[in-house]
Amino acid sequence: MNYMPAHSRTARSGVLFDAARRVIPGGVNSTARATWSGWTPYPLFVERGTGSRIEDADGNVYIDYLLGLGPMILGHRPPEVTQAVVDFIENRGTVFALPTADEAVLAEKIVAALPSVEQVRLCNTGTEAVLYATRLARAFTGRHKIVRFEGMYHGFSDAVYWSKHPSLEKAGPDSRPQPVAQGPGMPKGVEANLIILPWNDADALRDVVWTHGHEIAAVLTEPLMCNTGCILPEPGYLEAMRAITAEAGILLIFDEVITGFRLGLAGAQGRLGIKPDLSVFAKGLGGGFPVAAMGGRRDVMSLVDQGRVSMAGTYTANGIAIAAANATLDMLARPGFYENLDAVSDRLRLGLEDVLQDAGLPAHVVGLGPLMQVWFSEKPIRNYREAERHADQALFDRWWRGMLSRGVLFHPGAYENLFVSAAHSAEDVDATLDAARDTAQELLRGA
Repeated sequence: MNYMPAHSRTARSGVLFDAARRVIPGGVNSTARATWSGWTPYPLFVERGTGSRIEDADGNVYIDYLLGLGPMILGHRPPEVTQAVVDFIENRGTVFALPTADEAVLAEKIVAALPSVEQVRLCNTGTEAVLYATRLARAFTGRHKIVRFEGMYHGFSDAVYWSKHPSLEKAGPDSRPQPVAQGPGMPKGVEANLIILPWNDADALRDVVWTHGHEIAAVLTEPLMCNTGCILPEPGYLEAMRAITAEAGILLIFDEVITGFRLGLAGAQGRLGIKPDLSVFAKGLGGGFPVAAMGGRRDVMSLVDQGRVSMAGTYTANGIAIAAANATLDMLARPGFYENLDAVSDRLRLGLEDVLQDAGLPAHVVGLGPLMQVWFSEKPIRNYREAERHADQALFDRWWRGMLSRGVLFHPGAYENLFVSAAHSAEDVDATLDAARDTAQELLRGA
């Protein structure tokens, strides 16, 4: 099946896509929206979003679990955040290339929320923040290699855009993956600064640190693997990673672009009880506006003092981003916020698990709090190579199309995630589960 169910209902999206392709390569401005990422025969063009729902250009309304790939933790157009941004623009401005007092207010909130963060610098995107974190790690340790894990995505900078979803034929043995560029155009020699490892394998990390520890500046990881679907760390894995890196004088960098401020005010690190040396945050921080942050130990962050390690950017800490982030963190800090978010999320995750098991489908719903994915697989998935070998991508595609045709939206790729926002209600979840029951029966019939 290579068409969108009832795609006559989305005819205007098709027309808009054809027009966009004439002036935009691929018709979209990010790979995640492209036809080759599953949006066939074209992506939905959005007219507006409100709360837990979006409306496409044809007037179809969907319960939205795509949520902008994660930033909309408060739902679409949360009034408090929107008003904070409008007020800042109308009363103060946008970009000054000079500091405002609001920046320190935001930094204080971030430091108060995260025990591992003693100082913080603001950035525009997660890609920027990862770039700066790895640069700091190299400067602090005097070493040049970065360990990263196959199947993870840490932004598109040349230094780390390797082995995201490589062909297994090119990626080397399971126990010692080889760096594979995400595509052409990467400068030669960058891969010499990378060590690629399988995730959820403490022995593999221990072995490479034993051999190359004197060259390794940092281990860069998501605390949950969120860019090959949702894969949880096995019990004891992150604790072992923390102990191995600390003993070797290697900085542990948590990429919490997705999990930060989503799994709790202290992110995944707070929820899982692990204290990294540096951390990166983005999507949950701005309530839908582009803003990121990188912070950690004071002795490492002090290298930014006096410009010894450069962190720059004309739009960094612009008024729009700061107003949005300050308003967002105030909302996230309200008593009961995450308890309520978890309750709705658990209702969805456990409900989907029951629906798929009752239907007898080979499926597992994996997640933590408002972050999850459905794996169509006979066995649990522990890392990227197991996902490549055991996940049924074709069945996921049918699942996605069936749910979309019933008014439930999430990304068509099994290597993305479903996100839940504070705007989602129990009624939204129940409607989603009704759609899931019908779709599961459709899958069983082979429709």
